[in-house]
Amino acid sequence: MKTRMLGRNGPTVSALGLGCMGMSAFYGGRGEEGESIAVIHRALERGLTLLDTADMYGPHTNEVLVGKAIADRRDQVFLATKFGIRMDPADPHARGVDGRPEYVQAACEGSLERLGVDHIDLYYQHRVDPQVPIEDTVGAMSRLVEQGKVRFLGLSEAAPDTIRRAHAVHPITAVQTEYSLWSREPESNHVLDTVRELGIGFVPYSPLGRGFLTGAIRSLEDFDADDYRRHSPRFQGENFARNLALVDRVRALAADKGVTAGQLALAWVLAQGDDLVPIPGTKRLRYLEENLDALDVVLAPEELAGIEAAFPLEAVAGDRYTAAGMAMVSR
Repeated sequence: MKTRMLGRNGPTVSALGLGCMGMSAFYGGRGEEGESIAVIHRALERGLTLLDTADMYGPHTNEVLVGKAIADRRDQVFLATKFGIRMDPADPHARGVDGRPEYVQAACEGSLERLGVDHIDLYYQHRVDPQVPIEDTVGAMSRLVEQGKVRFLGLSEAAPDTIRRAHAVHPITAVQTEYSLWSREPESNHVLDTVRELGIGFVPYSPLGRGFLTGAIRSLEDFDADDYRRHSPRFQGENFARNLALVDRVRALAADKGVTAGQLALAWVLAQGDDLVPIPGTKRLRYLEENLDALDVVLAPEELAGIEAAFPLEAVAGDRYTAAGMAMVSR
């Protein structure tokens, strides 16, 4: 397995991680527990080390699932989870953000219990709480490091100024943000520039565009009834048609190279720098194997240029979240 460092002074992890969210939440057709655990075990067998989950996936059920999967192989795993998005059990669409120091401690204790571990390798603030100074939240997170409950700290969907302020309180090891051929905001909003300047690792989530860049999604009917993507702006009406045309260009380039569209899209992300560790998610063994094989896809400069020409910066139609979701990012 190829490896990469998370940041200038961070830990070494597998060059590709595994996002576990879809095994329990949001994408409909919940994965069968046995198959999901088999996917995690196979990933570890192939040398993948970075597993990514969060307390709000389920909520809570994904951490329990990951905990079961790694119970007898904790030493093979670099375990990342997140806190900060609070769900309302009575309303699955209602959520808030909580970065209060007392909540940080309580959330970590809950995650440790559900995961069945005595420490978390990488603990992210899932979304920045605009009502709580980032210094206060990261200060509480740093105390978790002092207690031995967390090894490294991370932020998810944070703005450059927030990253700088957080890093001044305690070293931030990784910043996680959506990044793919159709989500290239980190290039224009200076998040990538900022983490590289500060020596922080960058973890792209949804590097396959929530599955769209695989080319397997051709209509809304390909989604289960409870799949949140049915309500995502990029999958609506004219946006869907315009984005599908972009994906078809990627499929054509992939066919010419003898790889899948998903592998080409993942190879593009991996080629953006050795400081990037993408975490594509899947609950199916065949897609796990396909994603891991993308590590062997080498893109020549002319091929990268061809991909850029086929899928230009800012070509995607529609926001990546609803208005409420977009209000929670880049804080």
